[in-house]
Amino acid sequence: MRDLPRLREISAILVRHGLGRFAERLGLPSAMAQMAKLLRHETTETVTAIPTPVRLRLAFEELGPTFIKLGQILSTRVDVFPPEWITEFEKLQNRVPPIPALQVAPLISKALGRPLDEVFDAFEAQPIGAASIAQVHRARLKNGTPVAIKLRRPAIVAKVEADLRILDHIAYLIEMEFPETRHYHAREIVAQFARSLKRELDLAAEGRGMDRFARDFKDDPHVVVPKVYWDFSNSEINVQDYIEGIPGGRLDLLPEAGLDAGLLARRGADAVLKMILINGFFHADPHPGNVFYLPDNRIAFIDFGMVGRLSHVRRDEIVDLLSALARRDERAMAEALIEWTGRNPVDEQRFAYDVSELMFQYEHVPLGQLNISQLINDIMALIRDHGIVLPADLAMLFKALVTLEGLGRQLDPEFYLVDQLAPFVRDLVKARYHPKAIARKGKQSLLDGITMLSGLPHDMVRMARDIRQGKFRINLDLARLDSFGRQIDKSANRLTMGIVTGCLIIGSSIVMTVNAGPMLFGLPLFGFLGFMVAMLNSLWLIFSIWRAGKEY
Repeated sequence: MRDLPRLREISAILVRHGLGRFAERLGLPSAMAQMAKLLRHETTETVTAIPTPVRLRLAFEELGPTFIKLGQILSTRVDVFPPEWITEFEKLQNRVPPIPALQVAPLISKALGRPLDEVFDAFEAQPIGAASIAQVHRARLKNGTPVAIKLRRPAIVAKVEADLRILDHIAYLIEMEFPETRHYHAREIVAQFARSLKRELDLAAEGRGMDRFARDFKDDPHVVVPKVYWDFSNSEINVQDYIEGIPGGRLDLLPEAGLDAGLLARRGADAVLKMILINGFFHADPHPGNVFYLPDNRIAFIDFGMVGRLSHVRRDEIVDLLSALARRDERAMAEALIEWTGRNPVDEQRFAYDVSELMFQYEHVPLGQLNISQLINDIMALIRDHGIVLPADLAMLFKALVTLEGLGRQLDPEFYLVDQLAPFVRDLVKARYHPKAIARKGKQSLLDGITMLSGLPHDMVRMARDIRQGKFRINLDLARLDSFGRQIDKSANRLTMGIVTGCLIIGSSIVMTVNAGPMLFGLPLFGFLGFMVAMLNSLWLIFSIWRAGKEY
């Protein structure tokens, strides 16, 4: 009930963009289809002529920050959506007006917990960048250091939390009502999105990520990460070094500044690959808007709201895949991809054949000229054809690699990401089979085996005790059981209303025979009211039964 106003707003926007049928199939006619009738928003031929991906993108932009961020996350799911959908998701932009200038200083003072002039010697009320969650202002600390102030928009948290509750429910309904989409695990995608968005709302979390990147690159003079000033930063505000350089999209300024575009491409690729393969913590959106080029061919990364994390196991799997690719080993590549299928059933024989066909296309392409972006897109198309859904961290990783190669190609048309990948993969494979690494892995496996064996008697005793006491349980996950329960509940409600209606008719008939008490139109008032309520109940029952028949 508390989210009903927002749900009505979402309903109106979706219907206006010709997406009402989707809502009806989800079983939300009272929220969306009825909303269309009340507002008299009829889907015109002009609207329906627009491709569905475009209409969804326009609806997301109108729905605001949560849905814009959702679209940006979905743009990383190249394993789920075909290219035309990904292209539209990538076009999503935060078209929001900045916070009024008169409100900015009080908001910053409130976030700081002190007057503005106690911290800053100079401050610009007009933002240098405004997005849906936060906006950025230039300022100067008392000691003369130029800084950028990232300020979270007021009242954004409550709206985002309401949207996330609604999205979680919609994802649940999608899994229940669209059986063909269950293997995409919509609720898991929404849960991943919710975690990512909550981190982005917490500017202190972004600051901690920046500190992590700064530590990872403290010995690299070619990579710059802005310093966070924690004395003035918290979840609502992030004060960091202001980066003065050439924006990633202004390549025309590089020659005048004496910068080497090819060298910048290689150093940027090395930095991101180190984040991915060595550190396991990477900038998930290294597009030109988040990169600055500095003197001495240095690169600065900004906006660390969207980051990815990779476990040691996942990094080993990625190295296996890349190593198989370098060797043109079809079998090893198929096995590496099948490892990521999780709960999705796959015809392994047909999948291996399709991987072999894919690799045949690249058989005579020199490794140094291999287009990683095209290869990833081909692999993702194959994965979609087999209904495989990648883990969220891998989907974000592949998207980052495609973005990275695109950035490198903008700087240098002769740039090939595989040239930068090869040394990393070679060094990691050597490190894996180093005697010390083998000994360490063997020791850990031995300890794990001993731990398992030592705990086995206790586990057996506990299981036997549970069986004796009747506590032994087997959990079955029946996907449609909740929906079946809801149908029984609806049927019971209709039966109850039918009984109540029958009692009202009988009781009102008896009252009509008594010529006493208040009268209306020459009839006993209470008898007349009883018949009216019975008539309304009957109409509700007829409509409810008719609607249920249409749904099935």
